Amino acid sequence: MTSLIPAPNNYGSDQAGLITGFRFRPGQEGEPLDGDTALSQLNATQGDEFLWLHFNLANAASERWMRSHLDLPDEFYETRHQGSRSTRIEQTRGELLAVVNDVGFSKDLLSAETATLWVHASQRLLVTARLKPLHSVDLLRLAAKHGETFRSPVNLLGHLLQDQADVLVRMVRETTLKVDGIEDKLLAHLLHDHRAELAVMRRILVRFQRLLAPEPSALLRLLNRPPAWLNELDVQELREATEEFSLVLNDLAGLVERIKLLQEEVAANLNEQTNRTLFTLTVVTVLALPINIVAGFFGMNVGGIPLSNHPHGFWILAMLVVSFTALAGWWAFRVRLRY
Repeated sequence: MTSLIPAPNNYGSDQAGLITGFRFRPGQEGEPLDGDTALSQLNATQGDEFLWLHFNLANAASERWMRSHLDLPDEFYETRHQGSRSTRIEQTRGELLAVVNDVGFSKDLLSAETATLWVHASQRLLVTARLKPLHSVDLLRLAAKHGETFRSPVNLLGHLLQDQADVLVRMVRETTLKVDGIEDKLLAHLLHDHRAELAVMRRILVRFQRLLAPEPSALLRLLNRPPAWLNELDVQELREATEEFSLVLNDLAGLVERIKLLQEEVAANLNEQTNRTLFTLTVVTVLALPINIVAGFFGMNVGGIPLSNHPHGFWILAMLVVSFTALAGWWAFRVRLRY
């Protein structure tokens, strides 16, 4: 048996870079595998048995192990190194090569962090590899660990796509609850500046919409000409995953549009509040204008100031100031009502 290449830091995987591995038999629970056992089982599968190997690419030993012991197409490694993050599923040498984007593994689903999973599926082997943890593949790992049965590698891939759609549905629901809260405050006139929060949510959702949008069309192209080893159940499962993704993307697009309208409503309310504040300041300025003009004239140190020796001069000027102030206030509120 070929010895495994040691890694100074395993990053949550074994020395082969393997995070988790399972051997599946029809109608039976998956049998966990480590790097050594997986190596011995690669050429020992019989009948309908198949393997699932999930690697951590942050471990430098994982790619060397895959190149040495797995017959993967060059496109798998080229896709991984060229930095392509567009979601797609395509055929290579009669096998399936997929690039799947998902939410990064964190407590907050609405996170700006995204992660990519590279997938290769053949008749007896499913290989998945990632740099960062993903929600969907972790759900698949837990399902296999808890005894869920799978009939083929494509059945595992379909389960992975459905888990990814479930994660997106949860993200849409959580975001919808936040948007509902902001909208309720807006309707109750408990106005706060939520523009920054709405902008973050909209930016993240648009990013996921852009990353995931190619996937339904890619799946449809695959379903039109599936590999010969795919059975009808696998094709049907991939078709259902396509339909589910289309629904999720439609919900995502609707939520993005709703956030956009809410941003416009918040901006309009803030502009209206700003206009009311400016109008108040304008009214105060207009009301203070007559007394400022009178004070300016009578404060000049020149001769001939009228009413300076009149016994009722003060009250005459006070009545003039009040009259002009009332006239200015009437004009200001009339202009306000006009617009």
